[in-house]
Amino acid sequence: MTRVPCLAALLFLLIISGCQRGAESSKPPLHAVLDMDHQPKYKTEAASSFFTDHAAMRMPVPGSITAGDWHEDMAFYQGVDEAGQPLAIAPIPTTLELMTRGADRFAVFCKPCHGLQGDGQGSVIQRGFIPPPVFWEERLMREGDGYFFNVISHGVRMMPSHAHQIPTADRWAIVAQVRRLQHR
Repeated sequence: MTRVPCLAALLFLLIISGCQRGAESSKPPLHAVLDMDHQPKYKTEAASSFFTDHAAMRMPVPGSITAGDWHEDMAFYQGVDEAGQPLAIAPIPTTLELMTRGADRFAVFCKPCHGLQGDGQGSVIQRGFIPPPVFWEERLMREGDGYFFNVISHGVRMMPSHAHQIPTADRWAIVAQVRRLQHR
């Protein structure tokens, strides 16, 4: 009867000793399936005799979408209509909450270059950078909301893309703030 608890304790200790993830060891890890460690593969930028261009890295198939980036609502996620043209009006309703969020996000991401009033005289510009156009310039007054969304998402001229920093809904909130500054 005493052998069962001793065997159970020994089995428990054996199992728990294998659960030391991240622990330093001079021994190589044990793997039941070795082909996962020693599989044939090409390293980045490696040459390949299989393809006619001798490059192992392949360009994505045109129209491919990165996992997690598929959004059917083109109006909301891309700022364009079915024909691929920039939207004249944002696809979300302009609410007080949206305007408040837009003013906050504008102050964080846009103010350094565009200034709090959209006059292109932010703190970065005062240090020698080329000033951006003022928001109430005739050309910008004629542009649709989708144009501003696209500029925030992809950048234009000296302005970099902010898509990786600003979520989609916040970009539309910033567009609402730009419109408010245009009609001050």
